[in-house]
Amino acid sequence: MTLTNNNFKRILAILMTALITFVLASCGTPQTASEDTAEKKHEGDIMILFTSDIHCGVEQGFGLAGLQNIREKLEKEGYTTILVDDGDAIQGELLGGLSKGENMIELMNEMKYDVVIPGNHEFDYGMEQFLSLTEKANFPYISCNFNKGGELVFEPYIIKEAAGKKIAFVGVTTPTTLASSTPKAFCDENGKYIYGFLQDESGEGVYNAVQKAVDDARAEGADYVYVLGHLGLFSYLYPWTYADVIEHTNGFDVFLDGHSHDTEQVVMKNKDGKEVVRSACGTKLNAIGYSEISKDKGIVDTNIWTWDNKVCAADLLGIENNITKKIDEVNKSIEEVTGKEIATSDVDLTINDPEEKDNNGKPIRVIRMAETNLSDLISDAIRIRTGADIGLINGGGIRVGIGKGSITYGDVVNVMPFNNAVCIVEATGQQIIDALEWGAHGMPGEFGGFLHCSGMTYEINSQIPTSCTTDNEELFDKVTGERRVSNVKVGSEPIDPKKTYTVAGIDYPLLNNGDGQTAFDGAKVVSENFDTDCQVLIDYIVEDLGGEIGTEYADPYGSGRVVIK
Repeated sequence: MTLTNNNFKRILAILMTALITFVLASCGTPQTASEDTAEKKHEGDIMILFTSDIHCGVEQGFGLAGLQNIREKLEKEGYTTILVDDGDAIQGELLGGLSKGENMIELMNEMKYDVVIPGNHEFDYGMEQFLSLTEKANFPYISCNFNKGGELVFEPYIIKEAAGKKIAFVGVTTPTTLASSTPKAFCDENGKYIYGFLQDESGEGVYNAVQKAVDDARAEGADYVYVLGHLGLFSYLYPWTYADVIEHTNGFDVFLDGHSHDTEQVVMKNKDGKEVVRSACGTKLNAIGYSEISKDKGIVDTNIWTWDNKVCAADLLGIENNITKKIDEVNKSIEEVTGKEIATSDVDLTINDPEEKDNNGKPIRVIRMAETNLSDLISDAIRIRTGADIGLINGGGIRVGIGKGSITYGDVVNVMPFNNAVCIVEATGQQIIDALEWGAHGMPGEFGGFLHCSGMTYEINSQIPTSCTTDNEELFDKVTGERRVSNVKVGSEPIDPKKTYTVAGIDYPLLNNGDGQTAFDGAKVVSENFDTDCQVLIDYIVEDLGGEIGTEYADPYGSGRVVIK
């Protein structure tokens, strides 16, 4: 979304006033009683602030410190504020990975979040860890569709009282979580699914759950009802996109959405033909959402403030508050582990197209749809360190690039922050071909399960419509028509569908059906936990490459292992 003049003026006023206040406070200038009274012009009004898909990016965009400063400024103006999050907060960077989410929960406690819903990546550290984190949270998690054996794990909604009004929040989490997180987290020891998200093919399970929660909240006296969704807008998420839910339900006022990292502001009609606002606020705090409820006029505005500068707002404006101190404490503990240099690189290793930019002039991420030099490096590390015939890595597991120059332990962990285990399986050529087909099914769009390789090459014709089908859990089922993937070679020889090959990769897709990948089901497991992905990459760089990444990885587009037609 383009920042409007009104929003631009408003956010600048908030931030610059905060900076001036900070400077005046530093100089000891007192605030007069009349000034304090003037600030209370919004007494009785409510401002709901919302975040989504932070992915541990606490010092990016506005940063948590900027968000805290905005909240404090709004409260000085008289607003009663409520802070909510739409999921995917605890995973995504070193801050979360090293502590398995605990650092992020501590920061969210410090921020005094009021209501939070689980996104698909809240489960990446396993069910036991996630449920443990919810016990440490000083805020409630809600979800009307996350269940164990048919019983809801959390309350479906919560009502918050603010400025004399009852505001209900209903939570809903995408059923594709079963494939996009670690599927085994939702299973018992026998591999049977015991957790779910009402993932029937029609979508009715989710629609009915949302509707019941909304109706129950209204019956309890809610003046306003907000749906907090981690659903997104991508077509492959059908029938559980935000649009699907809005079209099949009624009775709520605003839909605050996450998951697809977009900033689209949409007005669409619900089941009864009434217009409903859907608002999303991007990722890593590059935007902060707000919904203003006037004491006299009701909901008057729902939108986002954006911060597109490379420098975090808190750093640029010199904001210091309780959250900056807490972040400093967390960073200090992390730096003790990660600051050590382990190698150097003569080249930039990328996840982005080195030339193409989007409409806003930002780099376009290609790691989930095309080969890069970083994907070559990682897949080489996996194959060479394990001694397997083939090394595979899914694009969604590669999160950031590595710049030219010094490489620290922390740099490597940021590339692959999930601390996945590298495993080795014996798979038939046909299983490998099927795995590649599923990995390519999202072309030309992004897909986290797109497969990069070492010891192998293949071609993708993205002009051929995908013929991959899925089961009720949105996991890969079979290929029913013409294939997109062709000319698969292991080394210089065409792959033999009946031959068995050793395949090394992370356990997420190979063993745990991550990204919906099931092609390796039934493959013999040679090693379930060879080592962590980060350690394998570190050992490859330090021992096999002698601590220096050279010109063999100079081409940002890779070495031609994945040819796209």
